[in-house]
Amino acid sequence: MAEGDTTASLEEQLQGWGEVMLMADKVLQWERVWFPPAIVGVVSLLFLIICHLDPSVLSGVSCLVMLLCLADYLVRILAPRIFDSDNWTTEQQQRFHEICSNFVKTRHIAVDWWKRLFTLKEEKPKTYFTSTIISLEAVACVGQQVHNLLLTYLIVTFVLLLPGLNQHGII
Repeated sequence: MAEGDTTASLEEQLQGWGEVMLMADKVLQWERVWFPPAIVGVVSLLFLIICHLDPSVLSGVSCLVMLLCLADYLVRILAPRIFDSDNWTTEQQQRFHEICSNFVKTRHIAVDWWKRLFTLKEEKPKTYFTSTIISLEAVACVGQQVHNLLLTYLIVTFVLLLPGLNQHGII
């Protein structure tokens, strides 16, 4: 499937999320000065709640999936009422297309890396084995030294700040 077809298909699937995605993109791109501290504050509050509740893994995953389902249901109902969908401009449509295109490109990059990994496994099994063992050992050492919740907090915060860091030339 061509990249344009995949982007068009993704746009069609996410049509009800258009306004929400545009708002989230503005926040993640740091269009206002106070967006980075707000991102860190919201993530910190969320992780403090998780730390305080201390749910089991199964309960945490169940609650996360339940919240995602609820958000998917409510956004499709409430977004047209909150946002003025009749005034959807070509500029907004173009930005929505760029966001969906970036999702598709990111997916292609991840699939390409996965294919390269298996190509390395087939062509140079010793190099694959050595690099895999060393990488997993490093991850295991970090995981042993740093608490899971703190490590997850740092990863989530970094991933949410990454688009803004990239946009502003910090990375």
